[in-house]
Amino acid sequence: MLCYVTDRRALGIADAAESVAALTQKIEEIAAAGVDWVQIREKDLTAKELVSLTRQSLRIAATLSAKRSCAIRVLVNDRLDVAIAERADGVHLGEKSLPVREARRLLQSAPPKQDVGLPFLVGVSCHSTDAAKAAEGDGADYLFFGPIFETPSKLAFGRPQGLERLAQVCRTVAIPVIAIGGITLENAASCAKAGAAGVAAIRLFQETHTPEGLIGELRRLIA
Repeated sequence: MLCYVTDRRALGIADAAESVAALTQKIEEIAAAGVDWVQIREKDLTAKELVSLTRQSLRIAATLSAKRSCAIRVLVNDRLDVAIAERADGVHLGEKSLPVREARRLLQSAPPKQDVGLPFLVGVSCHSTDAAKAAEGDGADYLFFGPIFETPSKLAFGRPQGLERLAQVCRTVAIPVIAIGGITLENAASCAKAGAAGVAAIRLFQETHTPEGLIGELRRLIA
C-alpha cells in the first residue's frame, strides 16, 4: 500500500489559490503514477475550499481508476463531514480528531454512499502500541504509525519510533499498519520487513521529478 499525504504549503507557493491549483496538479501526477491512496491533509483550508479540493481529487481518482485494476482511494484528513458530503473513500483521524467510536456512530446515522465492494474507511494516526490497540478496538480499519524515522513534518511527535516499535505494533493488531515519517527509497523495504502493510509519505512523493519511476521502485522494494 502506497499513500500520498498532501501538503501544499511544502510546494512553496505563497498565493493561496495558486497553491491549491498546484496541489491539484500534483495529486493528478502522483495518482497517475500509481499510488493506491491519496490523503487530503490540508488543515488550514476552509470547509468550502476543502470540499472543492476533495471533489476535484475524487474526479481525478475516478478517471484514473477506470484505467487500473484497482481503484485509487481518496481519504480526507480529520473532516468527516467533508468526506461524507463529497462521497470520499474514507476519513483519517488524528489524536485530537473525533474519536473513532463517534465517527462510526455518525456514519451509522448518515452513511456515505459508496461503490459496491469499496467500504468507507476510518483510519487513525497512532504513536504507541496502546493507542494502536485502542484504535483497533474502537473500529479503525487501518493505522498510520510513526514517525518511524526523523522527518521535519513530525518533529512535534518527538523522537522517531524506530523499526522495533513498528514491528511490535504490527504484531499487536490485526488491521493494516502503514508506516509514516521519514520514509525514503533507502528505508521503505525495512518497514515492510517489520510487518507494515505499506508506507505513507509527503516529501517522498511531492519532491520527486519522476513519480512513475519512484513508485515502481517502491513497489519492488516493499513487495
